[in-house]
Amino acid sequence: HSHDTGRCISPYGYKVNTPNLQKFATESVTFRQCFCANPTCSPSRACLLSGEYAHSNGMLGLAHRGFEMNDYSKHIVNTLKQYGYHSALLGIQHIASGGRVKEIGYDEVIDLKSINQSRAINDLAPFADEFFAQKRNKPFFLSLGCFETHRKFPEYDDNNDPRWVKPPAILPDTPQTRIDTARFNTMAEIYDTGVGKVLASLEKHQLTENTLVIITTDHGIAFPGMKCNLTDQGLGVLLMMRGPDGFTGGKVIDGMVSHVDVFPTICEYLGIEPPKRLQGTSFMPLVSGEKSSIRDEVFAEVNAHAAYEPMRCVRTERYKYIKRFLQKHTTPAIPNCDKGESRTYWLEHDWQNQELEREELYDLVFDPQERNNLAQTPKMKDVLKDMRQRLQCWMEDTDDPDRKSTR
Repeated sequence: HSHDTGRCISPYGYKVNTPNLQKFATESVTFRQCFCANPTCSPSRACLLSGEYAHSNGMLGLAHRGFEMNDYSKHIVNTLKQYGYHSALLGIQHIASGGRVKEIGYDEVIDLKSINQSRAINDLAPFADEFFAQKRNKPFFLSLGCFETHRKFPEYDDNNDPRWVKPPAILPDTPQTRIDTARFNTMAEIYDTGVGKVLASLEKHQLTENTLVIITTDHGIAFPGMKCNLTDQGLGVLLMMRGPDGFTGGKVIDGMVSHVDVFPTICEYLGIEPPKRLQGTSFMPLVSGEKSSIRDEVFAEVNAHAAYEPMRCVRTERYKYIKRFLQKHTTPAIPNCDKGESRTYWLEHDWQNQELEREELYDLVFDPQERNNLAQTPKMKDVLKDMRQRLQCWMEDTDDPDRKSTR
């Protein structure tokens, strides 16, 4: 699992030099419509690994700012251990701070003192190789979390000349945004190289044929209007899975799935009993071809990142509805996490004083960039009512503390 990559790799159509990820896509199952459950770092990972939404697992903000899960036994390693799995953590976990890492439940936390605690993927790859080389009499679960593609980006290389790159669609095409994009692309290239090394180690140790490999990220890239936002630019994540019994062949799935669906999917795949508390749905029927969709909608939330800004959303194939719970129209919380040329460019053009609407409704067919808010459009009143009700039902079903604030 990478940091801040969204779907910005070549298997998702981006002009980024990621040949190892592209090769992996041709061998695996790629989910084109996967969404995280919270587009901020710690909450997203907690949702992925607990199978619960952030307001249920307790991770409302960043671990290094004092937020924590309400019960670390919810982590998937504790379920897998009941079925004989040896679990190990290599690199970033970001759901528990400092001395609380042991509470997560890993059997092994790989010591990185020899590389000064680096979480760069090319530094982690040799440790993965050592782990795969070990002879053990039980199956394993390895969580490998790398720093890439989090800022600060490196300087762009010769393969990513800013003269010839295109910035993300929601940003203007300017020299500043092109430089920023070229630097991101260079880091994505570094990430891809490390992925290639890890996959080569699996092959070297003859583990490819009986290992399920899951490649994903926490949320959208660290550019203005993306990470920390409930638009698809913030929620959309890469998810590719390769392994025996169905996860092969370069298959592409367009049915919507959520990060909270990964835990129940693994349970069904392994034939183990899923914890009753899980809030996701197994997407094995998509993989087998039994169904073309398992969800009518996906849900997500933000509570705190750069500031306290509680909001929720529901997304169907056609519409997106976002609700903010602060009582007044607010200005954006400008996160330091996307500090770069694009952020500077937006600030120079008054980003910090843009008003945010309390309710937003978008038609994703005609407005995939989610720029034209239809919430106050009379002809959309029935759609707005339906989307409000969907969100309200979800909040009540999951005992969301903010459910009484919804209209």
